[in-house]
Amino acid sequence: MIARTKPQTKRPNLYRVLLLNDDYTPMEFVIHVLERFFNKDREEANTIMLHVHNHGVGECGVFTYEVAETKVTQVMDFARKHQHPLQCVMEKK
Repeated sequence: MIARTKPQTKRPNLYRVLLLNDDYTPMEFVIHVLERFFNKDREEANTIMLHVHNHGVGECGVFTYEVAETKVTQVMDFARKHQHPLQCVMEKK
């Protein structure tokens, strides 16, 4: 009898998308970014924004590589367009 092996579906690596604190980007803008690009409600966006403000960095969400990369690019482009130095980065979870 031949043992059948079930193909293992490898889970994709996940990446944390992080916002970095700076002393120039308005808090309101950060909240707007969180609502617009990460589908956070007002309360959750406010909580994350305060965490970024107080701790220097905050997590917006965890995504597959492609999604994380897209979100980082969207946020960076949006911030630049509005002349804010907001930084958005991704790191492997």
